[in-house]
Amino acid sequence: MDYYHLMMPFHRFRRFPVLLALVCALSASAQTQSGKAAEPTTSALSSELFYQLLLGELNARGGEPGAAYSLILDAARKTNDPRLYQRAVDIALQARSGDSALLAARAWKQAQPASREANRYVLQILIGLNRIGETLEPLKSEVATSDAKERVSTILGLARYFARAADKKLAASTVEQALASYLNAPGTGAAAWSVIGRMRLDADDASGALSAARKAQALDAKSEHPVLLALAMMGAKVPQAEALVTKYLEGKPRPEVRMVYVRVLLDAQRYAEATTQLQLVTSEKPDYTEAWLIRGVLELQEGHPAVAERSLQQFVDRTLAQRDDTPRPQAQRGLTQAYLSLAQIAEQRKDFVQADVWLQRIDSQEDRLNAQLRRAALLARQGKLEDARQLIRSQPEVSPADGRLKISAEAQLLRDSKQYPAAYELLAQAVSTNPGDFDLTYDLAMVAEKLGKLDEMEQLLRSVIAGKPDDPHAYNALGYSLADRSIRLAEAKQLVLKALDYAPGDPFISDSLGWVEFRSGNLAEAQRILETAFKARPDAEIAAHLGEVLWNLGQRDQALSTWKQGLEINAENETLLETLKRLRVTL
Repeated sequence: MDYYHLMMPFHRFRRFPVLLALVCALSASAQTQSGKAAEPTTSALSSELFYQLLLGELNARGGEPGAAYSLILDAARKTNDPRLYQRAVDIALQARSGDSALLAARAWKQAQPASREANRYVLQILIGLNRIGETLEPLKSEVATSDAKERVSTILGLARYFARAADKKLAASTVEQALASYLNAPGTGAAAWSVIGRMRLDADDASGALSAARKAQALDAKSEHPVLLALAMMGAKVPQAEALVTKYLEGKPRPEVRMVYVRVLLDAQRYAEATTQLQLVTSEKPDYTEAWLIRGVLELQEGHPAVAERSLQQFVDRTLAQRDDTPRPQAQRGLTQAYLSLAQIAEQRKDFVQADVWLQRIDSQEDRLNAQLRRAALLARQGKLEDARQLIRSQPEVSPADGRLKISAEAQLLRDSKQYPAAYELLAQAVSTNPGDFDLTYDLAMVAEKLGKLDEMEQLLRSVIAGKPDDPHAYNALGYSLADRSIRLAEAKQLVLKALDYAPGDPFISDSLGWVEFRSGNLAEAQRILETAFKARPDAEIAAHLGEVLWNLGQRDQALSTWKQGLEINAENETLLETLKRLRVTL
């Protein structure tokens, strides 16, 4: 059968991309070096082979993958073309026939032993079939055939292959065997031990991971790989790993590594230490804009608005200087956060005009509603409550979530203005319309407490607990309310401890626990808990509670100092002002 008589119109070929590519490639091989076309009989693609490929593709598209697989694999063996081997593998995988895919991949590997692509297919299919023990030789080949300059990155990439492996321990052991000859080599040892440590960590072998990280750092103290492993272990609650991190940071680390450490510290709510690291980053590399933003937000959170303002302004100035006319989404989000924080600082010093200027600079569609809600809060603080409510209500709603956010914002304005009956009416209507919205139900419970409707508050909070049993806020609110009234203190403690189960280390929930201990007469324990909470999160309300505990312990000077710090953070905090008034303390 002659090739040219079989040739269909070219546009029909487009439905068979693999076949089209092969036709073009093999036909091109018949060209002479001078560029003149050879005779049709010299084409590398015979009519019989062409017909076989066409039939294979037709079977693949006609729902006969078994026949298609056999035809294409046979053609691959005849031509030794890697694209046909790959096509045979793909057909088998699409038919969910892992064994057939493995057979084709191994045939490809046998025909072309130097092919890294064939080897990777064998490796990935074996892992997919959960035949981890058979991956040893493909793993060795993957590393051995890599270019010497790329070998470290090849070693580090091995862990990704096993991300979905069922037997993580066997995977770690197999990779360790495959890397045996690289473990003590100066150029590859740190990377090899680091990848082994990562896989041990994934297999829940924390001690083994720590041992691997230590060996990696011993081989190369300047390598980032064991440090990144140690940071992952810190995130997995392996505290001994931090020593490896601090040792590495004594040198001259890249700011990116220090920033990973910052994120780990933030996750652990070690804000003061995170701030110290951020100060080092901004000192060593002032153009690292993200560090200025996070530093400013933390400084504001820690009650240092003047310092925070300088850091945030650095972020804004440097980001605007670096960006083009169309800022990247990440930069835009950072600017939005900076503008919100700067507006908060201006609002704290009652510079409402400047706060509004910052908010008006937020122009991203996704943040526009939040900016307008903040502008409404500014109006309310200036005594323009009705104007503020009107501004909120006039905002368009892009999604149902926007409508709920508007209700919550308006209710918060009413609460801040002590318009509790109006807030109650607004939220009660919203909950009636949306009975499954537990966030609105929680807000209604908080307003009910302000109105003295304590039984209703408890009923609402228990409905939130029933609907969102893993949400710590309702447990905490109910436990704190009972403790604040000095009733059912044992139950109050259990509720707060339950909240801490869902949000370990949360300083505000810890504040509630300290208040429970105070109301229970355990002043020393209350002091310990509240001091830890206040250190983790300097806050006016925590300062109010800690100061009262210190006052009752007879530590009057410490109490006064704590309350002064609280007033510096927020001079309008209701709990702090009520505490000072009740104890007849003038600062």
